[in-house]
Amino acid sequence: MAQWTSAVGAPQLARQLSAQQARPSAPGKRLPAYRTLADGIRLLVLEGRVPVATRLPAERELATALECSRTTVAAAYESLRAEGFLESRRGAGSWTAVPAGNPLPARGLEPLPPEALGSVIDLGCASLPAPEPWLTRAVQGALEELPPYAHTHGDYPAGLPVLQRMLAERYTAKGIPTMPEQIMVTTGAMGAIDAICHLFAGRGERIAVESPSYANILQLMREAGARLVPVAMADRLGGWDLPGWRQVLRDAAPRLAYVVADFHNPTGALADEEQRRALVDAARSAGTVLIVDETMTELHLEEDLSMPRPVCAFDPAGSTVITVGSASKAFWAGMRIGWVRAAPDVIRSLVAARAYADLGTPVLEQLAVHWLMRTGGWDRAVELRRVQARENRDALVAAVRRELPDWEFEVPRGGLTLWARAGGLSGSRLAEVGERVGVRVPSGPRFGVDGAFEGYVRLPFTVSGPVAEEAASRLAAAARLVATGAGGAGAEPARTFVA
Repeated sequence: MAQWTSAVGAPQLARQLSAQQARPSAPGKRLPAYRTLADGIRLLVLEGRVPVATRLPAERELATALECSRTTVAAAYESLRAEGFLESRRGAGSWTAVPAGNPLPARGLEPLPPEALGSVIDLGCASLPAPEPWLTRAVQGALEELPPYAHTHGDYPAGLPVLQRMLAERYTAKGIPTMPEQIMVTTGAMGAIDAICHLFAGRGERIAVESPSYANILQLMREAGARLVPVAMADRLGGWDLPGWRQVLRDAAPRLAYVVADFHNPTGALADEEQRRALVDAARSAGTVLIVDETMTELHLEEDLSMPRPVCAFDPAGSTVITVGSASKAFWAGMRIGWVRAAPDVIRSLVAARAYADLGTPVLEQLAVHWLMRTGGWDRAVELRRVQARENRDALVAAVRRELPDWEFEVPRGGLTLWARAGGLSGSRLAEVGERVGVRVPSGPRFGVDGAFEGYVRLPFTVSGPVAEEAASRLAAAARLVATGAGGAGAEPARTFVA
């Protein structure tokens, strides 16, 4: 059972069901009304539209909202209980669940070792090779600037002052006045978010997260002992479901909330300015601190795209919004430099806590990032990255559409990931069988809470040209094996996850 129980009202559930895609039935065969209703609710759970552990309306209330008989609702609930998608207790009602045997991911999104890449196309990590020659130039520039620092102790818990100032100036240039005292340099975005979670959310504290969300961050928060509260993303690439966020912030009162406003990982969604303003206002009213992950913000891939202002523009003092940035996605994953922008008192607390963590971030890498930003090399390298990601995206989209025409997805206008509904197949089985046919892809449940998104996979823009075509071809081969149950010895035909 999930760690926090929400509730969905009968009118809201009826609207979600009416918007749900109708499940195709066999020719000449009409599904019973209760079966159609049960399938619709099951799909809402599997796709994260109704989070696990959500209390469902009473049978009579839902029957009234759907204009059907109570018997139909009762039979649908009983069917869901039998399948493991509903749990009930007399006097307490019924709430959504996932079957105990539902396949869940067992590994993280760690990259394959280089020696394995000859035989396997790795779509597990959303990371691209370094944009040369800028990495080499940055390291050479850093070495030239290193000697004065080599005569010091080398420990800078808040980061090198020159990089703090540079990052503050970049925020100020965006119209968000920022002092160096509002910046802490970290060891990647993961290091930043880990420090924030430990400062603000002790074990057992609630953290609201988008559903789906970035798998490694979800795992980091679980291991920190957080109680994750999922909030479904809006349909298509529409950003956030603001009514859902307001309800969770009001009812669950989470200490923290983690969001990716710019080219969300994994969906690629881009929140607009009104959504940003509204979410900041809702968080401020609830006393919730927003962690805003900006690691994808510079990876806009369309020339005509006008980017919204950063979320912190609606909280310039940094009292509600803590912004996290990184060089890892925009530049190179091997450049483990991240940063936090927040109120000065928050930065002081984070720096003080660092004495019991990693003490500081490597000086040479900080100097390399500073050299890039000081010389203009950062912007030129990021432009190379955008061109590469755009070409990769277009090649992958064309290949998947050709090889897997029944897969559904929206093409994002930025970021590094495509969130694909896998034609009614289990994403976990596709990931398992895919590795055997030479393509590695992460399954949807990695990005959800409590087993949601079983019918999805994430495809990053990390390959292009013939490699993208071969990756799609291998995915299609895996899909055929999963669909026929031939993916393993004694395997049964795959269960359909599309209603």
